[in-house]
Parts: sequence; structure tokens; C-alpha cells
Amino acid sequence: MSAARGDAPSAERAIIEAVLLDVDGTLIDSNDAHAQAWSDALREAGFEIGSEAVRPLVGMGSDKLLPELTSIEAESEEGKALVARRTEIFAKTYLPTIRPFPNARELLERLRADGFKLVVATSASDDELRGLLRALGAEWLLDDATSSGDADRSKPDPDIVRAAVDKTGVGPAACLMIGDTPYDVAAATQAGVRIVALRCGGWGDEDLKGAMAVFDDPAELMAHYDEVELFGRRERGPASAGARERKSGNEESLHVDGA
Repeated sequence: MSAARGDAPSAERAIIEAVLLDVDGTLIDSNDAHAQAWSDALREAGFEIGSEAVRPLVGMGSDKLLPELTSIEAESEEGKALVARRTEIFAKTYLPTIRPFPNARELLERLRADGFKLVVATSASDDELRGLLRALGAEWLLDDATSSGDADRSKPDPDIVRAAVDKTGVGPAACLMIGDTPYDVAAATQAGVRIVALRCGGWGDEDLKGAMAVFDDPAELMAHYDEVELFGRRERGPASAGARERKSGNEESLHVDGA
């Protein structure tokens, strides 16, 4: 664990009402799989770009990652074909193999039990997000989700985080984000949202500078949960009625916009 940093966003005295959650590399061990899927698709198209070159860009959306690697705009016809092929490769080859990080579901259960609203904030597409949430196996714990379809620009721009804040029904000062990349930190900071970062996505403390605290993974965050000041500055109570209704309803899946 790294101690809270002094360069976190302002309004540090606000009580946290909602937690925004990245998924890839934060709750699910999928960053390497994303990098390999991109490499596979690019090589099919004649670009000799290994996964090691893609890996530092995972966490950005395709609108930024693809032109960075190839100078091809994601919205061009060639770009759309590459993005579609990468999505297909990831879904068929890699998604069935990925698993949640240890204690990821338990972390969500604890946050839900403490009454926080939980909203996903990811650069993934709607279709991909549905698959990731199935792999996580905890859709019923989440209140809502934002994906690439909810924003004009992906991380590190703040659009997705701002959209997630809007879905919480509270302001950015009342939100806390959990993410794993410098792009999460930048997006949250620009949106005025404090962030706790996890190293399990492959980034180190210096890369995650700007986070209020850094932990290895969901398991370590769970072990130190009561030491995270912001989690403790809320009156604890039973899970919200919405969470109980979802659980009693046979743990029905979270609705993702566009589904």
C-alpha cells in the first residue's frame, strides 16, 4: 500500500456517496489479453506490432490507441474494420480465459453493503462490457455503467468519468474512482473525482501519481479497507433497497445502455 498523496483533486472533505469503477485491469485480469487481441488484429492487417508495444496503451479507448499505433483514425473505414476485428478476436479467443482478480467481487459486496452507489466507468464498448461483467459475475451489485458509447472521447479525457458521475446523481466531489492506469488517474482528476489506484493492471506508483492511495489489487484494498479514509466517512448501514431487490431477483444482469 502507498500512503495517500498530496496531489489528489480538491474538495477533499466531501463525503463519498458513490464509487466509480474501471473494470479491465482493476476488477478483471484482462489487460494482457486486450494487448494481444490488438496485436493479433493488427498483424492480420499487415502491421507487425507486438503486444508489448500495445500494452502501455491499454486503458485508452480505440479512438486514441489505434492512431497512436498506426496513424489510422478509429472512425475511418479501415479503422472501423480493425476495431471490429480486434473486438471479435478478444470475444472469441481471450474473453473466455480471463478471470476476476482475487477478492474483486468481495470488494464490490463490501462497498454495496456500506451503501455506496456503484457505477462502472470504462472505455470498453457496450458489447464488450457485457462480456466483462459476465466474467466478473457481480452485475447485480452495480447500479449503472458508462462505456465508450456514452462519451465522445475515451480516457485519459474525462468524458467517460463525467458521464459516470452524472449517472450517480451526485456531484464529482461526492464520488471516488477505483482504477489501474495513468489514463484512469488523468480522467478522474480532470473530472474532479478522487481516485484510488491498483497496481494489478501493470503500472507502478510513479505512473499512478495523482491517486490518493495505491494498492496492489482488490485483495489488498479489501485488507486495508478501513484504512481508506474516504470509505470510512460515511454512516455504515445495510445494503440499499436496490441491491437487495437485484439479489432477490435471481441476481439479474445489470442493464448496459445499448443492450
